[in-house]
Amino acid sequence: MSTILSSSNFASFSRFYRANLINSITGYKPAMLIGTQDLEGRHNLAIFSSVVHLGADPALIGFIQRPVGVSGDTFRNIEATGVYTINHVHESFVEKAHYTSARFESSISEFEACKLTPEHIEGFSAPFVKESLVRMGMELVEVIPITHNNTKLVIGRIQYLLIDPESIREDGNVDLEKVNSICISGLENYHRVQPLQSFPYAKVENLPSF
Repeated sequence: MSTILSSSNFASFSRFYRANLINSITGYKPAMLIGTQDLEGRHNLAIFSSVVHLGADPALIGFIQRPVGVSGDTFRNIEATGVYTINHVHESFVEKAHYTSARFESSISEFEACKLTPEHIEGFSAPFVKESLVRMGMELVEVIPITHNNTKLVIGRIQYLLIDPESIREDGNVDLEKVNSICISGLENYHRVQPLQSFPYAKVENLPSF
């Protein structure tokens, strides 16, 4: 039987209980590592679960940046350099990816601390995660402030896509099961991707007899 919870109930919960509840009710989210480099060449790497597709032409990807404080190196580096990378997380290095969320000092590279490998391509300064099988080189195009909670929607254009062509199906879909990309629920729960079913593009004239 369902229980009705109101916003007043939320306010009575402990900070971590409330954070886990509200983070998990939106369901499964992609696990992505965002790689940046500051103007001195120091690398930064952080895990995000708020990465979302915004459009295919132009190819735009967004993510939500929490209020920038002590741990806002990702956003500060993106603002300073205008570029960053988004890298899929796979089962083979999920524990390392998770611990990039620890609050390291700006002088410490999460790549080094969590034993992941930075990789650069010519003409693009932001570091990719070498261990990732699906990697995007992003150019910052817009930052939209969300004033209600002091977060930001950071929007970027895909400049580069690093992927094995064998991981792309004939229709253009990336085979997420084949590359073992994983997802997150809540703040620290990781899940495998398993296909359920595929359907054709929905049109009124091909509506099934349910």
